[in-house]
Amino acid sequence: MSRLFEVYTYRQMLLSMIRTDLRTRYKGSFLGFLWTFVNPLLQLLVYTLIFTQILKTQIPKYPVYLFVGLLSWTLFQTAVQTGTGIVNRQANLVKKIYFPREILPLAIVGGAAVNYILSLLVLVPFILLEHVPLSWPLVYLPVILLAQVFVSLGFAFVFSALNVFFRDLEHIIGIFMMLWFYCTPIVYKLSAIPPKDQIWLEWNPMTPITVAYQRIFYQSASPSVTNLLLVLLEGVLMTVVGWAVYYRLSRRFAEEI
Repeated sequence: MSRLFEVYTYRQMLLSMIRTDLRTRYKGSFLGFLWTFVNPLLQLLVYTLIFTQILKTQIPKYPVYLFVGLLSWTLFQTAVQTGTGIVNRQANLVKKIYFPREILPLAIVGGAAVNYILSLLVLVPFILLEHVPLSWPLVYLPVILLAQVFVSLGFAFVFSALNVFFRDLEHIIGIFMMLWFYCTPIVYKLSAIPPKDQIWLEWNPMTPITVAYQRIFYQSASPSVTNLLLVLLEGVLMTVVGWAVYYRLSRRFAEEI
């Protein structure tokens, strides 16, 4: 709790780092911040062409189904993959001044969450243009997003701390995330997997989160409250454990980077 209070004390620094992350993400590019919206649209176009024209998926209104999953995955991938190298990238800051080191991964995850919220400005009109109704299950969105933030933060804490001592981890994570993407029901439905094999995908914390997003956006249905509460609890536990690992290792950051 003392660490949490200290992070709260440095909240202005955290907010400043989140703003900096959002500003510099596409700094120097022609489209600038518009890449926040263009990137997921281009991914949507590529995957839609592959899975509708080549692999011939039978999922109705597939672009909507795919877009919902891609945006949630982008949040998770950015938080974990970018968060893994954040301590090393901020080596000068870590060595020169004191601040709660937890702010570094918190800023990355916070920036990814804000980026997702902004992406809804593209997702919601796109869903309406595809004549998919949106209704009251959208009230679950804050809970789903909170669960995903906790899960992402837990991984970001652990990987960013370990990467200080094992620099190859940042490159390994890139490959691992590619495999993780296809182990999450984003380009296919969970029901397409044989029941005996679904249990392996359900160990993936991103599976219930992705399915919950798909239910409220694509099916206009409420998610499983039990599953949602379980993944929220799992996310909180992952954050607590990840934070403990991060705090223990952070004492040696300055001498290792």
